[in-house]
Amino acid sequence: MNRIVLTDLTDPFANLALEELLFESSFPDMTFFLWQNSRTVVIGRSQNAYRECRVEELEGAGGHLARRASGGGAVYHHLGNLNFTFCCPEPLFDLERQFSVLLRAVRTLGVEAAFSGRNDLTAGGRKFSGNAFRHARGRAMHHGTLLVNENMDDLGRYLNVDPAKMASKGVQSVRARVVNLASLDPDIDIPKLREALMTAFRAEYGEADLLTEADFAGPELAAKTEKYASWAWRMGENPAFDLRLERRFPFGSLEVLLQVSGSVIRAASVFSDMLDPDFPAALAGRLSGCPFSSEAVRRAAEDLTPPEIARETADFLAEALASPPTAGT
Repeated sequence: MNRIVLTDLTDPFANLALEELLFESSFPDMTFFLWQNSRTVVIGRSQNAYRECRVEELEGAGGHLARRASGGGAVYHHLGNLNFTFCCPEPLFDLERQFSVLLRAVRTLGVEAAFSGRNDLTAGGRKFSGNAFRHARGRAMHHGTLLVNENMDDLGRYLNVDPAKMASKGVQSVRARVVNLASLDPDIDIPKLREALMTAFRAEYGEADLLTEADFAGPELAAKTEKYASWAWRMGENPAFDLRLERRFPFGSLEVLLQVSGSVIRAASVFSDMLDPDFPAALAGRLSGCPFSSEAVRRAAEDLTPPEIARETADFLAEALASPPTAGT
């Protein structure tokens, strides 16, 4: 039987740990996890923490910087935001069905919503939900946010949003692009949305057992919580570099930092808000040890997957190295 997991925890590291435990489990049916974090910026697995978030200001306000295991961009979580996660074996993963749960729930509360762009749900052209995905070892996950009555000033206060991203969306700020569901209908609140989501899930998938975080407590969950809270996972290194190459593509941003010695790339770091969390790490691995030349870099990147992203990336790097900017800029 399917299962719905609810939690009163608002610790982002505990919630991300529980999400990973649910994702990695051998449970044969669909799991639907509903959760909230208190004042947290959550960045994608491949993002540069030092550029995405005003960490000192966030932590000074009692907040947390957290990193999830999926791709995509940075999001702000607080108690005006409800998060959801679908976890299942790969054969059960069906975005149309999963999005239908979310859209059915919101529509029953009186808001006409639609899927938009690469991973957003919108109402009246403004985003109230961002989504990200993960696939590994025969398991699949779809998770995201639902803005209910979040403080919009905080979104702009703690997030460092790339101006090129805003320009590509045709808007001037984070707040202009997003909307709270409660601003569309003041009767909507977190408890009502949670109930609507559980009802919509059961309508789509059938009956489901109701569980809480207490059903998963144990050493494995504690170890995962420690990992997600660790500096190494959250922040990583702020690498020294000789050359920074950046561009925004339709698939997301790409930031490539290269350490160059002589005619060889000694080390590479790649950051991105693209939805595929594996491509940046694979690209960094190919570039490390590669000759520092336009054609060598093109060859290193162009046969990665997905092919279309690899080709665009290879062309960008080859063009950049044919006339590179000043080292260290």
